[in-house]
Amino acid sequence: MAEFFESLKFLNSEWTVVIRFFLAVLCGGLIGIEREHKHRVAGFRTHILICIGGTLTTLTSQYLWTYFNPAWEYASESVSHMIPEGLFTADPARLGAQVIAGMSFIGAGTIVVTKRRQVKGLTTAAGLWTTAIVGLAIGTGFYLAAVYVTLLILLIELVFSKLEFAIAAKSRDLTLYIEFGENQNVGVVVETLRLYNVRVLDVEISKMKSKKQENLTSAILTVQFQKKVVHETVLAALSNLKDVRTVQEL
Repeated sequence: MAEFFESLKFLNSEWTVVIRFFLAVLCGGLIGIEREHKHRVAGFRTHILICIGGTLTTLTSQYLWTYFNPAWEYASESVSHMIPEGLFTADPARLGAQVIAGMSFIGAGTIVVTKRRQVKGLTTAAGLWTTAIVGLAIGTGFYLAAVYVTLLILLIELVFSKLEFAIAAKSRDLTLYIEFGENQNVGVVVETLRLYNVRVLDVEISKMKSKKQENLTSAILTVQFQKKVVHETVLAALSNLKDVRTVQEL
């Protein structure tokens, strides 16, 4: 397989370009399918387009270097008459560098901070940025690295995410978001936590209006659980309190 990819390393045939774009669609699509399955903002088509864009960027850079460098093996025959040897100064990495920097703006568009001060979209933004670099690698002919990184991204998204949730479920320090109406107060919530030997480290309270124009209070509590205390038990107890509307882990 390595020999096959090595034979397609340079732009000496049209099939090289076709295979690179095919790999870009395949790698970007595989990453995008996982994001689409989880109903993320950037899904199947977005990841494919970004990977293709990265591939085209480095293909263009390589094209400029290959066909306009009189010292290169596959240079156009007419180039030597246009550019004296030794005066060619094109940098094939320059366009790719702009893609890496520019992806920050697209990735930032997927990151949002909810009214509960919960940050969402960081994984999607990181995935988009990495997918763009996968496209750059394919465009330069670094096929094996692009395929390996695609498989690693899928491993991280599909397997490591479950491991992350398992670790979080056993974490002692948590941030809770609790929303309750006028018939409840934060003092009762704190007392309920203490009944389960949960230590309250910090409390932030704010007032808000519901869609029905009801007066609501939201509280963000930083708490510390004891080792033998089950998170779900405590959250269920808080949810059963009078006039408590929402209880969530942040």
